[in-house]
Amino acid sequence: MDLIPSFAVDHTQIVPGIYESRVDTMGDEVVTTFDVRLKEPNKEPAIAPAAMHTMEHVVATYLRNHPVWKDKLVYWGPMGCLTGFYMIVKGRPAALEMYPILLESFRHMSTFEDEVPGATPQNCGNYLMHDLPMARWEARRYVEYLERADKDLIFAYPQTERLQLDDGQEFFDS
Repeated sequence: MDLIPSFAVDHTQIVPGIYESRVDTMGDEVVTTFDVRLKEPNKEPAIAPAAMHTMEHVVATYLRNHPVWKDKLVYWGPMGCLTGFYMIVKGRPAALEMYPILLESFRHMSTFEDEVPGATPQNCGNYLMHDLPMARWEARRYVEYLERADKDLIFAYPQTERLQLDDGQEFFDS
């Protein structure tokens, strides 16, 4: 089988950031998938599953209620490697354009004090697996990183070129 595009990026070179991972056309709609990377893969410990789950619930709820982004968000969910999230949005905004809403969302997460949205047996398949204090800690760490990061490094995968496939899909090749 062919290697999928997201695995074709050299994960030994990725730093935390906001990356356009892929662009797809679905009928007349364009959707963009962003790699919202909180951890440096294979160099830092992954995010604990309970904290990741909590961030998924809080940030997804925040985005799906945001006056500008609620109708643009297609998907928000964790990466299996627990180093970040995938965010799929309608249209083709640049990674730099995602910076303000993601900074806002993680600031919200970093100070969130209420009950975790949807963390009940009726609303969640693993409602006991949440860790709000650790989710806040991870969010604070990411906010601090984004605020001080070299903006030339956090919006484009390192040493990559965009390739166009015959079917029109784009992906990065390292």
